[in-house]
Amino acid sequence: MENILAISEIKALYPDEWVLLGNPVMDESKLEVFSGIPLFHSKDKKEVCYMGRNKTSNFDKITLIYTGTFKPTRKITGIFNRLSK
Repeated sequence: MENILAISEIKALYPDEWVLLGNPVMDESKLEVFSGIPLFHSKDKKEVCYMGRNKTSNFDKITLIYTGTFKPTRKITGIFNRLSK
């Protein structure tokens, strides 16, 4: 079985990638991940979901995290300009 890594170690090993984690340790609200066992990683989220699913059978819990920061892809100011006229 692989080692449990802290989230800081996971981010250092797999920068700006999607990481599938087995048996994640999370806060009570289940929103923040503290550590877990990396099962599969890739820059492509769909690849992690499809290729990683056969690696999850031995784990009670799994989660998917992104180790980078999200950038806005679309400006939404146009609709507000039209509504205010």
